Amino acid sequence: MAHNEEKLLEYLKRVTADLRQTERRLQDVESAGHEPIAVVGMACRLPGGVRSPEEFWELISAGGDAVAPLPGNRNWDLDALYDPDPESTGTSYVREGGFVYDAGDFDSAFFGIGPSEALAMAPQQRLALETAWEAVERAGIDPLTLRGSATSTFIGCDGLDYALGASEVPEGTAGYFTIGNSGSVTSGRVAYTLGLEGQAVTVDTACSSSLVSLHLAAQSLRAQECSLALAGGTYVMSSSAPLIGFSELRGLAPDGRCKPFSANSDGMGMAEGTGVLLLERLSDARRNGRKILAVIRGSAVNQDGASNGLTAPNGPAQERVIRAALANARLTAEDVDVVEAHGTGTTLGDPIEAGALIAAYGQERPEDRPLWVGAVKSNIGHTQIAAGVAGVIKMVMALRNDLLPAILHVDEPSPHVEWDGSGLRLLTEAVKWPRGERPRRAGVSSFGFSGTNAHLILEEAPAEAPASSSASASAPAAVREGAGAVAGGVVPWVVSGRSVEALREQARRLGEFTARDEDVTAAEVGWSLATTRSVFEHRAVVVGRDRDALTSGLGALASGVASADVVSGAATSGGAGPVLVFPGQGSQWVGMGAQLLDESPVFATRIGECERALSAYVDWSLTDVLRGDGSELSRVEVVQPVLWAVMVSLAAVWADCGVAPAAVVGHSQGEMAAACVAGALSLEDAARIVAVRSDALRQLQGRGDMASLGTGPEQAASLIGDRPGVCVAAVNGPSSTVISGPPEHVAAVVAEAESQGLRARVIDVGYASHGPQIDELHDLLTERLADIQPTRTDTAFYSTVTAERLSDTTALDTEYWVTNLRQQVRFADTIDALLADGYRLFI
Repeated sequence: MAHNEEKLLEYLKRVTADLRQTERRLQDVESAGHEPIAVVGMACRLPGGVRSPEEFWELISAGGDAVAPLPGNRNWDLDALYDPDPESTGTSYVREGGFVYDAGDFDSAFFGIGPSEALAMAPQQRLALETAWEAVERAGIDPLTLRGSATSTFIGCDGLDYALGASEVPEGTAGYFTIGNSGSVTSGRVAYTLGLEGQAVTVDTACSSSLVSLHLAAQSLRAQECSLALAGGTYVMSSSAPLIGFSELRGLAPDGRCKPFSANSDGMGMAEGTGVLLLERLSDARRNGRKILAVIRGSAVNQDGASNGLTAPNGPAQERVIRAALANARLTAEDVDVVEAHGTGTTLGDPIEAGALIAAYGQERPEDRPLWVGAVKSNIGHTQIAAGVAGVIKMVMALRNDLLPAILHVDEPSPHVEWDGSGLRLLTEAVKWPRGERPRRAGVSSFGFSGTNAHLILEEAPAEAPASSSASASAPAAVREGAGAVAGGVVPWVVSGRSVEALREQARRLGEFTARDEDVTAAEVGWSLATTRSVFEHRAVVVGRDRDALTSGLGALASGVASADVVSGAATSGGAGPVLVFPGQGSQWVGMGAQLLDESPVFATRIGECERALSAYVDWSLTDVLRGDGSELSRVEVVQPVLWAVMVSLAAVWADCGVAPAAVVGHSQGEMAAACVAGALSLEDAARIVAVRSDALRQLQGRGDMASLGTGPEQAASLIGDRPGVCVAAVNGPSSTVISGPPEHVAAVVAEAESQGLRARVIDVGYASHGPQIDELHDLLTERLADIQPTRTDTAFYSTVTAERLSDTTALDTEYWVTNLRQQVRFADTIDALLADGYRLFI
């Protein structure tokens, strides 16, 4: 019996442990289903000439009204279209609205789209492409790096009317019209052009489309179906059909303006626009070092169902979708400060929406914390498909600017709403919205006349996380701290475009940005341009020591005026990536690296690692030598390890700036740094080789010399003649050769060269590398460098011993490094080999 009780007790313990583990897993799954979603990028095209979220904020925060006359470049006859009589059929009693006047402009070549296909594409597809690209760039991501990634695309778009009423199809475009005017293709075209391999879904639920797209994107991210998601909506009135249709429904305000929740509400104002957000799971965004603009805490979508009319709003359904969004966000109504309402300005819809807000948000709300109600449609009109994303962008910018903008056109609140005691308060004037003890939050509503409702809860961005340790995810420390980008305080700004005109336009837009946003440092702008933007064929680099000089250079570039501070041109095709070139002894100078130790944490960290790797073989301090008076650099056992450490650490700085070598090449001892940076040698093995070899060279001190001759190898050999022990040690170029040998014979060759009018000088080393004297060190070096363990690497290693690429870098063993010191440095031949293999950029 006792035995059975013990077995039962053991069984119960196991079951209890399994239940706890299962509970933890369920909790993890539940938490993942509610993970906040970070907004990391935004882009838009909206009425009032708005081409960015910043311009949008300038418009609405200043109380701007973007409603203006109908554009004259659409498929309509303005004179025939307008009739002030609402009873007239086939006309519109409205002649103003919110329009994107340049919706027809499109740089098709930028996206690799031919002129005929571009002409057949509806402007919604064009604008979706432009804003999607910009949203990614504005998140600090090079769009070209997303090719092949699990990035999803959710774009709201309705039935396109671009070709509606066209009397003829332009020659050569007929084959493109079906695809170019399909709403379903809108998301697919974005995914195709950017090479995105996540979900691509076009959403059409009428006015709620873009908010539904954001909801679907958040769900997809939480379900781990994608790593990033583009979401938003696009709407353009290419034809007069929407104006005529809503005029016959008597749904439009005669003056074209939405007057949300106003006693003067008399219908909606038609508008158009496009907005796209880039979303990422909050945990991933923080780990990747993104700038988080705001956070989506929760969202919900539902349907009116069998209400009192297909297109009539349903108050209880709106209330339910708000409560569902709050539940999804795990928040209560009191946690939300403001709602960006649907607010179309109709006498039917606004009171119903207000009632739903009162029921969901206003009950038992403290008097000192009313629910503020705003509506951006009063500024720009009803952008239809894009209405929801326009509201989200507005509230993200409100969070970032600590201000709730006012609703326009509300001289008196609607008498059809019981405002007193409702818990709601209209934003009839702007209200400050500062950060406080708890996170600020906003709700955004969007209700489609399809009956599909959506509500989303936004929250302010969390406190800035510590900078990521990943070099690819965050700027170098010197940039983050606002320091100068390079020694001397000169900062480069890199600009590119598909054409000369595009390059100049980019320079103009960058100049406008830097003039508007003075908080960012010149180094931060330079870092972002160099590492988060795609680089196109036509390029320019503007350099300067301060913002004024850089801005002046941008102005010159934008206007096509030559400037000493601007280098521009077209990139040549081909090229196999950058080559890092590591010099040999003689490249040192007093004070090298000392300033970088103070200004570059990356450099200082790598120097520290090199110092620890050298410590087993030397009795001096690397950092003391770098900061010293240079007297130690006259010793071969010091200068060579110091040069190696500086080269390895400089390569780390380049890597931190996003420059990874496709190939490496080193001159003489520079090969040790090249092999280390390529990954063929560990830091410890490379430190051992350079320390042991330079120490062994002390045995030859005073017995040899080396000299540089301004001539080629053939003439150098002729000058050497039959002098014993003298050889050509290095061939650096067509007219640059180094010889080595006994001091008296080297001096004789130098004298002979000078007598022939050639440049010649003795190099201050005191020994004869790359010649016969090294043979007596062979056994010593072989013994002391035993067990070196080179590895294979994907970075191409070009050997100046063999003058070709090593197919297998495990050949960089003990014997190789002895040979490297003994044999001629075939630097010129190796550079020729690199050029023959397509390399064109050498650093």
